Parts: sequence; C-alpha cells; structure tokens
Amino acid sequence: MNKPDMKNIMKENMGYACDHRIIPSELQLNAKNLCFEFNSTSPAETEKRSEILNRLLGTCHPLTFIEPSFRCDYGLNIHTSGLTIINYNCVILDTSPVYIGKNVFIAPGVCIACASHPINPSQRAEGVLVSKPISIGNDVWIGANSTICGGVTIGNETVIGAGSVVTKDIPSGVVATGNPCRVIREISEKDKILLCDGFTNI
Repeated sequence: MNKPDMKNIMKENMGYACDHRIIPSELQLNAKNLCFEFNSTSPAETEKRSEILNRLLGTCHPLTFIEPSFRCDYGLNIHTSGLTIINYNCVILDTSPVYIGKNVFIAPGVCIACASHPINPSQRAEGVLVSKPISIGNDVWIGANSTICGGVTIGNETVIGAGSVVTKDIPSGVVATGNPCRVIREISEKDKILLCDGFTNI
C-alpha cells in the first residue's frame, strides 16, 4: 500500500483524519526552528523578522506583523492576504490551511487550532489526528485569549470577544462572544467613536 502524500493532504481545503505517525516530522521541525529564530529577534530587527516570516508562512503579505512569542505547527498552511497584526503569544496549529483576510487584528494569547483529537478514547490513545481548515474574513478583530477551533469560518467585519471559544461559524458584521461563542448583536453606525481633534474621553 502506498503511503499517502500527507504534505499535499494537509494543504487541501478539507478535513481529514490520520495516524499521527504518517505526518512528516521534518516539516514540523523546520517550523520549530524558524519560530525559535523569529522569537529570538530583537524589536529593532524588523527586516529580519519579515524575512523569517516569508520563509515560515505559506503566503505572507508584506503587511504581516507578528509579535513574539509566536508558535505554529508547520507555517506552510498559514496564509495572510493583507494587513495582519498578531499580538503576543499566539499559537496557530496549522495542520490544515488557515486563511487570514486583510485588516485582521489578533490580540494576545489567541489560539487558532485546526488540529483536534477523536472523541473515542481508544483512537485518541492510538494517536489519531483530526484536522479541519479555518477561515478568518476581512476586517476581523479577535479578542485576547480566544480559541478558534477547526472547521470554523469567521465572516467579514466581525468582532470576537475576549476569552471566546469559537466552535461554529460566525457570520459577518457581528459582535460574538462566550464559550461557546454566540452572536450578541450586529455592528452598526452607533459603534463608531467620535474623535475630536484626534482624541476623546470615553
């Protein structure tokens, strides 16, 4: 029986389950080394950080800014398509593709996890891996310490409240929060902050 090409399977925009032993460990080692190199840079080494991210990520838009410490499984499955700001201590388990739109703000401590494990305990003990892709739309803000689970799509212009656990799709243009994350309300013109001379007390 031919061994499946797990690198290509992992890059497909669909879910899968597999024995963890057929995952190419050299790809994960490469990502760990690049993350170590990235996290060891000084704040002034902006060009070096950008160069490392271009080697690490599958698609790295020039306006991708990530603060250390940053961790990911493979990197090759992370795709940014516009301004992307990822704050401190983000973890992305990219065993499947993670698509990040433009003008996306990801707060400190966020975990984006395509990877999961079986509910069945014997399969879990045997090391079966489950994975589903994640898609984050344009103009999205993900609050601090939130978790985005595999198979989730977050619509454009949506805000995910701090500490949320997102287990199902969230539509566009809403504020959603909680565990599990639920839509609270739509975003409207009332949410705009009026700035007087560039500053206002709130």
